[in-house]
Parts: sequence; C-alpha cells; structure tokens
Amino acid sequence: MPSRLKNWLQAYFMIEDWRQGGFGIYIHWPFCQSKCPYCDFNSHVVSDVDFHQWEQAFIAEISRYASQVPDRIINSVFFGGGTPSLMPPALVKSILTAISNGWNLSNNAEITLEANPTSFEINKFRGFFDAGVNRVSIGVQALNDIDLVALGRLHSVKEAYYAVEKAQEIFERVSFDLIYARQHQTFGGWQAELSQALALGTDHLSLYQLTIEDGTAFGRRHAAGRLKGLPSDELSADLYAMTQVLTRAAGLPNYEISNHARPGSESRHNLLYWNCGDYVGVGPGAHGRLTFSDQRFATETALMPADWLSNALSGDGESIRARLSTTEETEERLMMGLRLSEGVAIDRLGTLSQSPSFSIKINDLGNMGLLWMKGGRIGVSSSGRIILNAILRELLA
Repeated sequence: MPSRLKNWLQAYFMIEDWRQGGFGIYIHWPFCQSKCPYCDFNSHVVSDVDFHQWEQAFIAEISRYASQVPDRIINSVFFGGGTPSLMPPALVKSILTAISNGWNLSNNAEITLEANPTSFEINKFRGFFDAGVNRVSIGVQALNDIDLVALGRLHSVKEAYYAVEKAQEIFERVSFDLIYARQHQTFGGWQAELSQALALGTDHLSLYQLTIEDGTAFGRRHAAGRLKGLPSDELSADLYAMTQVLTRAAGLPNYEISNHARPGSESRHNLLYWNCGDYVGVGPGAHGRLTFSDQRFATETALMPADWLSNALSGDGESIRARLSTTEETEERLMMGLRLSEGVAIDRLGTLSQSPSFSIKINDLGNMGLLWMKGGRIGVSSSGRIILNAILRELLA
C-alpha cells in the first residue's frame, strides 16, 4: 500500500475513532433524599423541585445538541445522579421523547435508570418501564443493615431484596451495586454477602471497593482519624481476588475492573465510555465528548443545579467546551481501554504506540506479568488490575 494512502487511511480512522464506542446520552439528575458520607458525585438535597422547569431545560439542551450533531444513531441513554428514581416517570418519558425526536435510537438501544431501593421508588418501577426504560441499576451497596446505616443509606436489606425482585419482574435487564472493603468487614463476611448477591440472579453486578474521597464526610472523618476499621492493603487485595473467583464461578466474570456481567449483558453505556465513544452530557456537572469533523471536544456544565438550570433555559447549558489535543485523546483511549478485560487496540493509540520508550515499557510490564499483548491489543492482567493507576503512570510518564 502506498505510504500516502496508508497515512490517509490512518488519519481517517482516527477522525472517526469515536464510532468504535458508539454514541449515547447521559442525563444527570442532581437531587437526592440525603447525602451519603462516601459520595463525591454532584448530588444535592433539596426540599422542593420545579419539575416543569427542569423538563423545559432538559428538552432545550437535548434539542440544542441534536441540531449540532444530527443524523447519529443512539446506542444508549443513561439517567444517573443523584437519584434519578426520584424523578416522576412522566419527566423521564418527556426526556426520552425529546431524545427520540432529535435522533434515531438503535433497535437495541439500552435505556438505563439508576434507582434506590426504597419503597417510594420501587412503586415507580412500572412507570419508568412504561416511559421507555429497559434497564435499571439499583444502588443496594450492602446486604447488611448495620453497614447500610454506616453508609448513610435510607433502605433496609429487606427493601433491597424486594427491589431486585420487582425489577426483575418488570425490566429486561437488572444490575445492582455493592460496596466492599467496608469498615470492619471480614473476608468471610464479604464472601457470604457476595454469595447472597449472586444468588439473586441478576445479569450484571457493579462491585466497588470503598474509596475515601476528599470533600466527603468519610474523607473528613478519615483526615481526623475517626474512620475506624478500614481494611489493610493486604485484606483489600484478598477481597478483590476472592470477588473475581466467586463471580467467575457464577458466570459473571469482570469485563471491567469493577463491573461483572453474563456474556452479552455488559452495560452498553459504560462500554461506550471505556471505548471512548461520543456522548452528550446533559444536566448539572455532566461531562460529554463530541467529535465534529476532525476535532474532538470535551464538554462540561455548571455544578450547581440552579446555575445549570438558568443557563439551559437561557439557551446554552454548557460552561466549557474544550478541544482535546491528539495527545489527550490518545492518553484517554489508553486510560479507559486498559480498564476493560479485553484491553485496547494498539492502532487506536496513534503515535504513542510507535514510541520506542512505550514499547520498552510494554515489554517490561509484560515480563512482570502485569500486561499482556495479543492480536493487536494490549491489556492489564488479573494481577495488574489492582495496581492499574501505577501502571498508567508508568506508561504515560
């Protein structure tokens, strides 16, 4: 192949790289009934919400984006937060109607809504299904009432079981979250709890180790030396290893560091992120990635709900739209792709993959059993996943 043609083809496919991840919409609902002490998401507790104003704002932003990136096929829509299950089903339906008016949905589009397992929200499951939601992700977090209280959750274990049961009766696909490596948690305790979770038979589980984030209640307690019973690094590693063994045995291997699914039931929206597709981010604090011709942009919105609402109703809910450099794009593909069990295609890494120092690092990490290279892809081994951040620092140094 002539070098000029080869260079042109490489440039074209780099421009169209987002298509390998697809196109989706993220809707951020920022309100919660209470603020969990571990949570560093953009969530706010308020006593009253003008749902009509929020509906107008969401529809205006969706229409604005649809005029900028028309003629795309939507693979997924994700309602995150905050607590989207506090939204009225009618509002969810209006948003999905606006999305389908602006773009075409693929025949198997995944429409996910995050929900908490309180009785109030469980009673709205049927309404969300009728509005067009076909997948729910339930924030269970623990199957232990004492730990649920410590985590600031407002539901009981009994409600959690009931929520998962009702969701499986109504929705095509159901996932739920658990947090482990919690205060005073033992190896045997997590083994029993995870076994109970797997017995519920959902097709997807998100299993996160507790992390202490700055700016959270847990972060402040930890800094003051008042957050007792956190596991050692050794126990955390053992808990992670045991999690992989149990989930694989149950037919839900991890396809990403913290996410497990039966084959074919992976979260399409999360795969869109990890494969660096394009997505519109609508709502307070929502981020997006959009490609126009040969340029890829990162978008951000105001964090405070009142600020975003005012901006969106005034005609533009974005606070930042910044072009990503080629280096930033490549580094993002590497950082996101290495989270996946299938890794990332080397030809998506542009000039980085052609760097002699990068090749040396890949070989060195491979010899240490932390990375693998096969079929034109590189990925992190099972032993490397637990130190992924350190591996990325080394590769990008």
